Amino acid sequence: MNDEIRDLQPKALWHNFADLNEVPRASKKEDRVIEFIKNFGENLGLDTQVDETGNVVIRKPATTGLEDRKTIVLQSHLDMVHQKNNDTKFDFDTQGIKMYVDGDWVKAEGTTLGADNGLGVATIMAILQSDDIQHPAIEALFTIDEETGMTGAKGLSPELLDGDILLNLDTEEDDEIGIGCAGGIDITALREYEEENIPDNSVGYKIVVKGLQGGHSGMDIIKGLANANKLMARLLYTAYRDFGLRVSELQGGGLRNAIPRESEAFVVVDKEDTNFFVQQMLMWIDEIKKEYASLEPNMDIGISEAEINGKLMKVEDQMEIIKAIASAHNGVYRMSPEIEGLVEASNNIANVVVANGKAKIKCLTRSSVESTRSDLAHSLQASFELAKFKVKQSGEYPGWAPNPASEILKVLDEIYQKQHGEKAHIAACHAGLECGIIGNHYPDMDMISFGPTIKGAHSPDERASISSTQKFWDFTLEILKNIPKK
Repeated sequence: MNDEIRDLQPKALWHNFADLNEVPRASKKEDRVIEFIKNFGENLGLDTQVDETGNVVIRKPATTGLEDRKTIVLQSHLDMVHQKNNDTKFDFDTQGIKMYVDGDWVKAEGTTLGADNGLGVATIMAILQSDDIQHPAIEALFTIDEETGMTGAKGLSPELLDGDILLNLDTEEDDEIGIGCAGGIDITALREYEEENIPDNSVGYKIVVKGLQGGHSGMDIIKGLANANKLMARLLYTAYRDFGLRVSELQGGGLRNAIPRESEAFVVVDKEDTNFFVQQMLMWIDEIKKEYASLEPNMDIGISEAEINGKLMKVEDQMEIIKAIASAHNGVYRMSPEIEGLVEASNNIANVVVANGKAKIKCLTRSSVESTRSDLAHSLQASFELAKFKVKQSGEYPGWAPNPASEILKVLDEIYQKQHGEKAHIAACHAGLECGIIGNHYPDMDMISFGPTIKGAHSPDERASISSTQKFWDFTLEILKNIPKK
């Protein structure tokens, strides 16, 4: 199956991508991929170093005639988001990604593809192993744990790199040149609750929300897609109000940087209310589907009888927790007043787990403005504390301030116009790129971000455009030949 991928053009890039996707590489579980990249560099006879954090640096001298150009840092992250559909049987710890070609797209079978940021890694690998690509001196920087904390970038030593220009290959639209990004912070709300036995006259049900698009909690948040945790809280709150529904367990979402696609709850209602309860639930579900008809065509919300073996949350605790989820802000918080169409601040209620007397809610709050991010984080903290949660803020990382006067930006802008007869879209993005953190370590480094078109990142719908990858490859090779002189 992956042999089909290896035959795509540019062949060196796709061949390396297929090799890379055979290596499990979840965030915080990167030991195997670190060893993979380390061996790759050493087998090429290149200077290869693994720092104390786990980042890998491979250095390659300039090709003949480009020795007088500035040294560049080619940078991508090794980890990928591991997400799969509930009905997909797949072990991310032991299996490689199963890929296939669908028209102009490379896709994975029921899992994330790893094009974010595997195509960037594969591109750098192809450049390092080439003997006919012109380029200045290269420091290839492969960072770890970008997706769940950016600890690789945070752990960089200010003495590790000598490069003057950073080319970050982690943008997901091939007509975009990135010059700025949002910072972020993790919000975690924790509390305990009391439980009680299920009344004898109760009937158990399982409520499932699935089939949502999900996607990147930064880049896709502006689309107004459904959040499975918010939809579930809406149903549970309304059903308690009208039928006294009681909750036994609740679980939804996964990683903080992925818009939650699925949620399930185990609940009970009084036996006398079951017929009308189911009718009303189906009506509410139909209302929700109509609201999201154009955005979530595959939305599937179902209710079925189920045996409930656990206990129930006490009523007061249940309503405090459900109200907290229902009231906490999710989605766009503020649009940028300076840059049209750019989300300034947002929040993703990413993961909810309520079971066995404990409740945990995880959020990722983003903003390109530090004060707005702080304001939103405090607002969320206040909402959860009203419901008796203990709230922790952690994993803070800075944004990347745009520099419209960047020397390397001018180079990329001119090359793009020559190759395509139109200007690229020069923009900041509402996602966390490592440029902001790396820039803190190397404040004089000129930085830019670009990449091939990738859709549905952080979800099993992730797909990479084949034609766009060729376009990106041609663009990259031309950039390497036109790096400014020292």
